[in-house]
Amino acid sequence: MANPGDFAYTLKQQADIVRVVGDYVKLKKAGAQNFSGLCPFHSEKTPSFSVHVTRQFFHCFGCGASGDVFSFVQKIENITFPEAVRAVAQKLNIPLPKTSYSSPSEAKEAKLRTVLLDVHERACAFFQECLRRPEGARAREYLAGRGLDEETIRRFRIGFAPDSGFLLRDRLKGEFEEAVLRESGLFSWKEASSQPSAVSRQVNSKSLDSPSHSTNEAAELARDDNGGVEQQIPPFGRNDKGGSAEESTAINMYSKFRNRVMFPIASEAGKVIAFTGRTLSTDEKAGPKYLNSPETAIYSKSKVLFNLDHAKEAIRKLDYAILVEGQMDCISVFAAGFQNVIASSGTAFTELQAKLLGRFSKNVVVNFDPDTAGARATERTLGLLVEEEFQIKVLTLESGFDPDLFIRRKGKDAYAEALKHSQRYFDYLIERARAQFPVRSAEGKVKAVNYLLPHIQRVPSRIVRDELAHEIAQKLGINSAVLRQELKHAATSRSSATLKAPMEGQVTDAEKILIRALASGAEMQSSGEHLSSRDGADEEEFDPARQAQFALRNESLHVGLATELLIEALLNASPEMTNPTDLSLSDGDRNLMAAILMKEDEELTPERLEGAVRALRRIQLRRKLEQVQRELQGRGLDSSRVQALLQEKLRLKRILMDPGLAAGGAEAQSA
Repeated sequence: MANPGDFAYTLKQQADIVRVVGDYVKLKKAGAQNFSGLCPFHSEKTPSFSVHVTRQFFHCFGCGASGDVFSFVQKIENITFPEAVRAVAQKLNIPLPKTSYSSPSEAKEAKLRTVLLDVHERACAFFQECLRRPEGARAREYLAGRGLDEETIRRFRIGFAPDSGFLLRDRLKGEFEEAVLRESGLFSWKEASSQPSAVSRQVNSKSLDSPSHSTNEAAELARDDNGGVEQQIPPFGRNDKGGSAEESTAINMYSKFRNRVMFPIASEAGKVIAFTGRTLSTDEKAGPKYLNSPETAIYSKSKVLFNLDHAKEAIRKLDYAILVEGQMDCISVFAAGFQNVIASSGTAFTELQAKLLGRFSKNVVVNFDPDTAGARATERTLGLLVEEEFQIKVLTLESGFDPDLFIRRKGKDAYAEALKHSQRYFDYLIERARAQFPVRSAEGKVKAVNYLLPHIQRVPSRIVRDELAHEIAQKLGINSAVLRQELKHAATSRSSATLKAPMEGQVTDAEKILIRALASGAEMQSSGEHLSSRDGADEEEFDPARQAQFALRNESLHVGLATELLIEALLNASPEMTNPTDLSLSDGDRNLMAAILMKEDEELTPERLEGAVRALRRIQLRRKLEQVQRELQGRGLDSSRVQALLQEKLRLKRILMDPGLAAGGAEAQSA
């Protein structure tokens, strides 16, 4: 977020959002203050994407995306805020200042992330080099056996981690501090005594660069010496026993990845941030078949999609993604020409990955392994994608074939044909239900319905849920009124209730005018003007934001309205706020506000604002009158209470008949 006084804030004042967005979207004039075009964030034939010239923000009425110039560049390029600031500055040919940080800890974290990227880049180059060496022969044979040619190996930067645990360490320790290597996730270590033992000295005396000096040998020597186990590295520079890091860990820090084919994992920007290593050893002591990097300052597996850096442009262009499970599946499908393929990275598919994929396309073909575990993973993934409102198809290959094997055995044309016959996701689930629970019996039908109900309840659209319920009843041959009622219940309710923001059509014109008035304060700030206090202000000057704030704060006219939370957020906004989209709002309220601000067909005038205030006063008075009338209809009231309520009812009606509604609202307030 851009704050007053910082470079991003200054840059935002100079940036013309229409010009920046126009580099990505063909915009046409659509009114005095708006430009419109086809939304770059979802597929559409009729323009619903708008850019507001004065307020300098964008909003899509189709998918709800909105924000300022930086958030647009972030979203379209899938980059971080600092990278978006840099990109906008470059577009405007404005030199970037020296990076500054808000605290020493922030500077330290930023430096660590930068250095860790360098570490992983060097490690990746090292593994690629090792693959070309004689000791990489077996790894090359493995890759050739999997059908990967040199071009594919080079494109994905596949490498080989040698069996020696010290070659990578020795390559990197001259360039990077030991503390950084500890944080990289590339190394393990054993606890050692502060004074080297005879066995340790024996290890030290050997040539650590020799391929014959294996990690297993070093680990066995260390284990014989002190029986230590792998543990967390102590704080920078010293071990737990007070010895120097050089003295205690120089021998015992070794590579996590040994004798493995190495698959780099890259960020959206193509930076290597982690690895997956596939073992070449058949020894049961070799560890898991696939070993993944641990989470680090630059890698969180639940937020990363493998191959997204290569696939994102194809996903945008084709408007759908192919989602597979494994990295080899992904590489094989990509190499066969299907460049819109991605894979979850060392984890089950997550909500964050679904949201990440949704930035590029809301259409996906899920192609997981057809075995039992793959089917379960497909169901979990479908649930997450359904909740994120994806259009989903499922590609189920023949039994015993994962995507990699299918392409190697049957070829890319056969895979392309299989893609054409992908099932709608609920057709797939109905088939699964019928296969698991034979629906010839009432018991089987009950089990099938119970299996499908949670999937129906995840569907956001009530109309779609109703159609699915009807389709399931038909395909399962359900005639029981009880089971039909269960399906109807699932179609009309969600598994968890959520508080939704009001739709634009549910908001009164008075609320829209006051929201526009409150937001105009941010516009004045962004143009360099300042809100003056009431004391000493020019009475002739019309300040819609200040007048709206005065009325709403003094009379609480927004309380109980559908827009109460949105108006409250605008009232409590920081004076430094330069764009309403910077507010902390729910997605629904943010979209509602953007929709209101984009449709400023009429100029804000003192008369229009005062009319909106009077309209809200009437709403509040009518509510009060309804409360009085409900109380009068109650039983057990004594005569004095009835008399008081009748007088209150008469007073409220008298006020409502007044066209001016007492300009200051004092009489209304007493109600």
